[in-house]
Formats: sequence, structure tokens, C-alpha cells
Amino acid sequence: MLAKTLSAAISGLEVSAVEVEVDLRRQLESQESQRGTVMTIGGLPDTAIRESRERIWAALRETGAFLPQNSRITVNLAPADLRKSGTAFDLPIALCLMRLLGQMPAPSTLERTMVIGELALDGGVRPTRGALSIAMAARGMGLERLIVPQENAREAAMAEGIDVFGVQTLREALELLANPGARQPQPSEASALFTVEREDGPDFSDVKGQESAKRAIVAAAAGGHNLLLIGNPGCGKTLMAKRIPGILPPLTLPEALEVTKIHSIAGVLDSRRGLVTLRPFRSPHHTISDGGLVGGSANPRPGELSLAHNGVLFLDELPEFRRSTLEVLRQPLESGEVTLARASGTFTFPAKVMLVAAMNPCPCGYYGSRVRRCTCTPFQIQSYRSRLSGPLVDRLDMHIEIASVTHDQLIGRRNGLSSQTMREQVLQARDIQYRRFQGTSVRCNADMAGRLLDDCCHLGPDEQTLVRQIITDLRLSARAYDRILKVARTLADLDGHPDISAVNLREAATYRFLDRQE
Repeated sequence: MLAKTLSAAISGLEVSAVEVEVDLRRQLESQESQRGTVMTIGGLPDTAIRESRERIWAALRETGAFLPQNSRITVNLAPADLRKSGTAFDLPIALCLMRLLGQMPAPSTLERTMVIGELALDGGVRPTRGALSIAMAARGMGLERLIVPQENAREAAMAEGIDVFGVQTLREALELLANPGARQPQPSEASALFTVEREDGPDFSDVKGQESAKRAIVAAAAGGHNLLLIGNPGCGKTLMAKRIPGILPPLTLPEALEVTKIHSIAGVLDSRRGLVTLRPFRSPHHTISDGGLVGGSANPRPGELSLAHNGVLFLDELPEFRRSTLEVLRQPLESGEVTLARASGTFTFPAKVMLVAAMNPCPCGYYGSRVRRCTCTPFQIQSYRSRLSGPLVDRLDMHIEIASVTHDQLIGRRNGLSSQTMREQVLQARDIQYRRFQGTSVRCNADMAGRLLDDCCHLGPDEQTLVRQIITDLRLSARAYDRILKVARTLADLDGHPDISAVNLREAATYRFLDRQE
């Protein structure tokens, strides 16, 4: 006897349909010496799948089903040459067995359904990773319904166009398949969640002083530029970095779904929300490994870089990161994606982030401070800064010096520029860029390249003379020159000017602190 249903395997961010085939038959007399029921699972399963036998048998007993003695169960996960991992195949295998035991009606209902879910020993159904991606894949295959754990139902229903049913137990899944019209599918809340007003978060008005730094941060957010904050300990670098997501443009629905898919596959999605509606902010510790930052393992999952997709990746104490870890950022910062090659295949994860980093000017942190005396030697300062390679520094569009807060500012009230005001400036500049790049894949000034950069950053004779002087004085590389042009274009957008002026170029050049220190 044979029963079939559909499930899914996740490889990187890609979802592949898996046909679950289960065969149940009595062992031959020559095999009865083995005694008991034997289950074998084929189709390149990992350890978690091979261990599903005990979970499934315990769940069946709790549901009131008992396997016949001296039976042989063969499970095949097709295609057999695709590696499968995780525990999402527990529920579909158990449902196929229930069908073979005569505890489920016509098989057509099961065969037109995709099923995922991990089983508990008491017959409960536990959540799995990647429910939204699996729901989108099932919808693309034209399936009628998807059965998922109840905790994943809200997330999976974001993929409109397929009936999603959440179940809490194996018995509930059986009842659903026996009478699929008795329940309404999980409603999609994507539009409702997406219209919820922006949540109140930390505000830039909490930051005392630092008005010039706020201007630079507005420019970085308006153009999507990578930003490095350099200043003494306690000057507010981390405080300001954590407030940057609050001034960025809100996520669009396609962006929110893309981010949600990544977080779901990585296993970090909040199941109570079901949809990521705010721009991500990821701040990994400086001890993070290369794989933790960009993704790793035999079946790679997204790293911190991809988890920050469409949001902010904040690297505090930048020189404390291992140099090899920082160097793996170079290619993703240019291309907006991470490509990992493994023996099992090549995996690509999106990684369009605004990189925000912070560092002290020297090992002790007080070089240039008016409050405390720096104890570092010139060699120590140079050695500390040389932990950042030239190619990496070139990819940081803006590196600005943050001044220490004065005593008067520290004692005074918090009445500086607010996040709302800064957000309005960012949105006005982004609206200009949206109209400029309409019909292209470019989202903001930081993404400009090639001919588009020439067309959008035209310089007059006086500006050309000035930029030649800037290149000579700062000894800029070609990449750093492009970065200055892009930042100047953003500054012109913030000022509402159609062309880049000499004032914009000079201001953009001041945002190359490390180049000016050489």
C-alpha cells in the first residue's frame, strides 16, 4: 500500500517541492526474525529526519493509531538526489501512515495538499523554519492548500492566493483533511499589518548636541550611503547609530515580504507578528565569525549581513573585528548580495544594507579629546587604524568625526533635531531620487554606477577644477572619487538643487575623515 503527499525542502533561500511517498507492508516470513516494525527513510535525509521515526511512532500512539506488528515501512523523499534537512517532514510522513492505516478518507485530499510540521511525542505540532517561502512556492505550483503548524500560520498566510491552515496536533490535521470545508483558512493580514503606523522608537531628540553629525547622518540615510562614525568614548556614536532606522523610508510591501522570508528561514522571525514591517537593525558582536556574518554551514543559512537586508548593519568597535571577517564584506557591499559556494551547490543571499560602523580614533579612545589626554604613541595609532584595509575604507562612503559633547550641552535640556524632522528631510530627498531613477533597478544615489553616475552627477567647469584639487589633496582612489560624487549628489538633493555645487563637493570631501588623516 502506498500513500503520497507533498512537502518542501529549503536550500539557502530556494524552496524545492518534495514528494513524500510512504509504503507499508508486512515483512516476508524470511524477514520475521527481525521482529517488530522497521522504518527506513531514503532520499538523502539528514540526522534530524532519520530520527523522525521515534517522534512519529509516539505521536501515532497518542492519536490512537497502532502500527501492525512485523511491518516494513519505506519512506522516500523525492527527488532522491536533493539533500533534505530539518524536521518539517514529520507531519507529512505521519499523515501518509494514517492514510495507510485506514484513518483518513480519500487520498485525493492529501495529494493536493502541501504539509510541513515537526511532531512532538504527545502528538502536538511544532513550528518550523521558512513557512512564508514554502507558502509562496506552494502558491506558485498551483496547490489548493497548505497545512502548517499553528505558530507558522500567520506568517504563511502573508502569501496571498493559497489557503493556509494552521494545526496544533496531528489529530487536528486528520480532521482537517477528512472535512476540509469545515474550517476557514487563516486570513492574510499583510495589508492590515502594513498600514499600522510606525512604532515609536528611540528619537534623535534624545541626543544632546551633535547637530553637525546629525546633518551627516541625514545625508547618509537620504542617499543610502555607508557611514563610519569616529569619536571619543561616550560622544554618542552608538546612541545615534541605533536611531538611524527610525529616519529611513518605511519598507514597501515587497521589501517587507523579502525581509520576512530571510528572517523566517534563519529562524529569527517573531511568530506573533508574522511580517517584518520595520527596517531591520542588526548589531553583531565583534567576535562574530566569517560564517556568522555572511552565512555558513554545509546547508548555508543567512548571516547577519543578510538579516540586515533592506535595513542597517551596525558594526560597533569596527577595528576590533577580525580583519578576515571585515574583508568578506567587500564584495557584498558592492554587489548587494552574498554568494557562497559549497560542495552541494552555490547559494545566494540578498544583502542590500546600509552599513553603519563606529570606532575610536585610537586604542585608548582619547586622541584629539579636550577632556582627557591620549596615552597612545603615533605607532599605536597607526597600527590601530591600519586594521581597516584601504579597499574597505574606500567602500565606506562617509567617515565623519564626532566631537565630544560640551559641558553646557551635557547639562542643558534635550532640544536638538528630532527624528521626525530628519525623516522628513530624508523622504523629500528619496522622493527626488525615486523620480530620477524611475524605470531602473537603482533605488538610491548610493547604487549609481557607470553611465548613470555620469548623467546624474554632471559637474560645471568650476566644480571640475575643485574636484581635481580634492582628488590631489586627498589622494583619492577612483572608488573614493565616485563615493564623493554620490554623496555630493545627495547633498544637492537635500538642498533641493538640480545640479551639484562647489559647496556640495566641499561638504562631501569633509566626510572623508580617514583620507584627510593620511
